[in-house]
Amino acid sequence: MDERYVVDLSEIAGDQVAAVGGKAAHLGELSRIEEIRVPAGFCVTTDAFRRVMADVPSIAGQLDELARVRPDDQETIRTLGARLRRTVRAAGVPGDVAEAITGALGRFGERAAYAVRSSATAEDLPTASFAGQQDTYLNVVGPAAVLEHVSRCWASLFTERAVTYRLAKGIDHRAVRMAVVVQRMVLPEASGILFTADPVTGHRKTATVDAGFGLGEALVSGLVNPDVFRVRDGVIVDRTIVAKQRAVRALPEGGTRDVAVEARRQEQPALTDAQVLRLAQLGRRIEAHFGRPQDIEWCLDGEGFHIVQSRPVTTLFPVPEADDQENHVYVSVGHQQMMTDAMKPLGLSMWRMTAMVPMQEAGGRLFVDVTPRLAAPASRAALLDLMGRGDPLITDALRTLLDRGDFVPSLPDTSPGGPPAAGAPAPIDTDPALVTELVERSEASVAALERDIRTRTGSELFDFLLEAFEEHKRVLGDPLSMQVIMAGMEATWWLNDHLRDWLGEKNAADTLTLSAPGNVTSQMGLALMDVADAVRPHPEVVAFLQGVGDDDFLDDLAELPGGPESRDAIEAYLDRYGMRCVGEIDITRPRWREQPSALVPAILDNIRNFPPGAAARRFEEGRQKALRKEQEVLSRLRALPDGERKADETKRMIDRVRTFIGYREYPKYGIVSRYFVYKRALLAEAERLVRAGVLAEQEDAFHLTFQELREAARSLRADGELIRRRKDAFRAYRALTPPRVLTSDGEALNGAYRRDDAPAGALPGLPVSAGTVEGRARVVLDMTQADLEPGDILVTAYTDPSWSPLFVGIAGLVTEVGGLMTHGAVIAREYGLPAVVGVERATSLIPDGRRIRVHGTDGYIELLP
Repeated sequence: MDERYVVDLSEIAGDQVAAVGGKAAHLGELSRIEEIRVPAGFCVTTDAFRRVMADVPSIAGQLDELARVRPDDQETIRTLGARLRRTVRAAGVPGDVAEAITGALGRFGERAAYAVRSSATAEDLPTASFAGQQDTYLNVVGPAAVLEHVSRCWASLFTERAVTYRLAKGIDHRAVRMAVVVQRMVLPEASGILFTADPVTGHRKTATVDAGFGLGEALVSGLVNPDVFRVRDGVIVDRTIVAKQRAVRALPEGGTRDVAVEARRQEQPALTDAQVLRLAQLGRRIEAHFGRPQDIEWCLDGEGFHIVQSRPVTTLFPVPEADDQENHVYVSVGHQQMMTDAMKPLGLSMWRMTAMVPMQEAGGRLFVDVTPRLAAPASRAALLDLMGRGDPLITDALRTLLDRGDFVPSLPDTSPGGPPAAGAPAPIDTDPALVTELVERSEASVAALERDIRTRTGSELFDFLLEAFEEHKRVLGDPLSMQVIMAGMEATWWLNDHLRDWLGEKNAADTLTLSAPGNVTSQMGLALMDVADAVRPHPEVVAFLQGVGDDDFLDDLAELPGGPESRDAIEAYLDRYGMRCVGEIDITRPRWREQPSALVPAILDNIRNFPPGAAARRFEEGRQKALRKEQEVLSRLRALPDGERKADETKRMIDRVRTFIGYREYPKYGIVSRYFVYKRALLAEAERLVRAGVLAEQEDAFHLTFQELREAARSLRADGELIRRRKDAFRAYRALTPPRVLTSDGEALNGAYRRDDAPAGALPGLPVSAGTVEGRARVVLDMTQADLEPGDILVTAYTDPSWSPLFVGIAGLVTEVGGLMTHGAVIAREYGLPAVVGVERATSLIPDGRRIRVHGTDGYIELLP
């Protein structure tokens, strides 16, 4: 027997994934845990699989072909996968490998029944479970049958589902190896799954047990519904017992069959309460050993529980680290910043270092710990009110926690989370010069930053940036800036509240703020329409742009008739707005100046959908509509009792909101302007480190924190393995959906709309821009892939300021994330687009191309026939 091909499970350690695959490595590790029974057996190692691959030279070419396939090309995946499986099966089991396997069977029982199970090297990983992607065969009897099923397991590496999963996870087919676990069969009375954390809510202290009669295949295949038990702190807190009419049993001659469960047993629990609690206890022991929540397959016979698999639960959102054992409540920063995507380490650390409040990191996202403010009654009310105006779902999630009464501590109002001693800021006059002053201050600060950073490199650069971050926060926290922002928002709320009470008008401020002056984000969308006007007269330039495939196209424009003028218009736009991009709070995201091709689809859409001069006309039409609304509202108010006073107050508030509301968008513009200056300096430093051999490529710097990059620049050393792990983690984090609210117990809460004013089947959300519109839904997840026509309704996950160029060509807006004063809402009102935000799962529940009706005043979406 050649030990390279076969190794006993009892000899395997958890770090031997390369030799035995993920499943076998976990089983070997499980067998070392006290009180944990693992069925005896052995592993056919990846050396055996490599031997088969080497014996069939054509496989290498087939794998190369498969590596070039897109994850959505299912037909090609199906064809190439089937060919690879046939090739592997035809190769069979080489003689010396077969001899090693039959020798092992002689030691464990040649005529015994076995489970033959795939164990790939990319399986049961912390970031990718591969659950059910490769094959398992139960009750295999006899050496010939075991050898045949080992070959089938090898071939299952290339099933359609396994290939698609690897492509989606970015895992190279050529780097994956297959081992095979061969274990003595357990013939159980009951079996099932144990999650040591609730797989739905993420609650880490709640274990969930699914249980059925017979073999676990009945549950996995959906033949029966399981009994479900939920256990917390050693107590069964919930149970659901179902009728289990069928069970899968092993046949004496091999194989399995589903059979009827005796009528008297069908509604009996598959486990007693004592057994459920014992299983949960074993699960906690396994979880403690592996250091993270586990998805455990178990079976129960006369000897007790046997564990046949344990893998990490990869779908749980990670919990921010805390230096105490107290309860904590975290609110998502991404849902407030309209960027819920995962961020790279440099982006996370830079945002934390320049933010005005402390933040925690988890799952590639940032969170704010609101526990102190939530615990004290006075600050709690203010927090819930503020969150509710921004995103009602966050407030509902927080109220859900509070209503339980057992998680959030109760603190006196004198806690640090209470209201500031200085009270509310002093009121300011309605003076446009205040906005002008703030913009000039910000521009001067950015100009000084650009001037002073030019000559800095190495440690001097990082020291300078630390000082620049303090200036960044000083500008961001300018008391006058905060007063102007709040003045605009409070005037908006005043108008909506009072005009609803006095005139019965909903969201009247939406019309009154149309084409408000000084909104840098709405100006950005209109300015791109002006770029289209510069390009439109030159058909050769338009044709050229339709074929643009890279970011060097501006250099080629000069050779075309009208090209220099078109290039100058685009360059001028980039000079003003080139620091922006989708997900701009992450400094590692490519800016428009770095990736100008991202703007080309929007420019072409504007050329196709609008006549010349549309930007100026659109702005003036909005201004006139707002003026007419103002006159109408004031006229109606004067007809009311005490009407002159009401009209005078309303006029003052209209002037105030139009003076200040446009500035709401400017601080973010200032932040990303500074960010682009930081980024260019850091990229130059990264390039220096690449030339010195410290980094393999410039973008490796994005997978280091600011502090780690600073140390690499100082020491001229970087941890390549750390960078590789960070890249793997980032890929995994991208697949996770961050919750609005997260607790230190890992529970994810997203809140709900508790309302009954929407028609049956409608999708509820937050009304942020008044009006009703019908149109074709265009579900767009990537701005560069947008293909919009006039009258379309944009449906997307979130919109940050970079999406505003698309707003000029749509009729309405629906997003999954957003609030009354977030960027998408502000610009939708500015452009007069009916908009509903915070619509849970809108991009999956609304089919692309479906006609929908957006109720921007009442806050719901109807799907039309």
